[in-house]
Amino acid sequence: MTRGSAAVAAPRAVEVDPAVVPESRPRALIVTVYGLYAREAGGWMSVATLIRLLGRLGVEEAAVRSATSRLKRRGILEAERVDGVAGYALSASARRILEAGDRRIFSRPPARRSDGWVVVVFSVPESERQHRHRLRSSLVRLGFGSVSPGVWIAPWHREPEAREVLRQEDLDAYVDVFRAQHEGFGRVEEEVSQWWDLERLDALYRQFHEVFTPTLATWRAHRGRDDAGQAFADLTLALTAWRRLPFLDPGLPRDLLPQDWAGDEATELFQALQRRLKRPAHRFADDARGAG
Repeated sequence: MTRGSAAVAAPRAVEVDPAVVPESRPRALIVTVYGLYAREAGGWMSVATLIRLLGRLGVEEAAVRSATSRLKRRGILEAERVDGVAGYALSASARRILEAGDRRIFSRPPARRSDGWVVVVFSVPESERQHRHRLRSSLVRLGFGSVSPGVWIAPWHREPEAREVLRQEDLDAYVDVFRAQHEGFGRVEEEVSQWWDLERLDALYRQFHEVFTPTLATWRAHRGRDDAGQAFADLTLALTAWRRLPFLDPGLPRDLLPQDWAGDEATELFQALQRRLKRPAHRFADDARGAG
């Protein structure tokens, strides 16, 4: 393949609502690109390829280099040369984070009320209070809601991931885990709105749907179009916007959510974008790698 055959076209302006994609900055986009396209190639990507791909999203070279340096300092990327070519590889911890994200983003098991709940109770000695924030942050990322300061709850299907993460982060010594059924006295349908901020989550889903519905409509209106570069840009932006939502969403049984829950349409939209754009987007990433 010649260098000219993989030239990157100037990106189309993509308007993204900052309320929906507050993190559509270079670091977030780089993490998305590594998650989608680098892992299948061993987790490594050359600096030149990364600059080429982020350029399609309108990110300048200086911003890419600055963002990768920050990700290196945070332990997400590791500098590595392959066949004399400078690049970055995902760290072991970053791989684990992305794998956990895959389970949450791409395979969301349906929850049933009959499965019950996982309840986490923690107590941290005052002398080790720095671990309280870590525990709360980890439980929020796992989709737990707060019943009271030291009692957190999630649908039962969150239990395996919670157990794994708490052990990996050396927080299990402070925690007791229970399987529970709600026996009263309040109605669970009302309690869940106290345990989680469902109004905010519903609003975020609605915003995602509003911003990215035109993207899907454009692709459906031009079924014969095969713009791999635009597919890459649209899918990267959509996934960067989407990926935080499943970490805010506890995955409650559908009958505990409002009838007009915006998460349903937003999920269908994201899955439709994935189906339509995944193949040409990967082709563009492969061409960018092949350009040297």
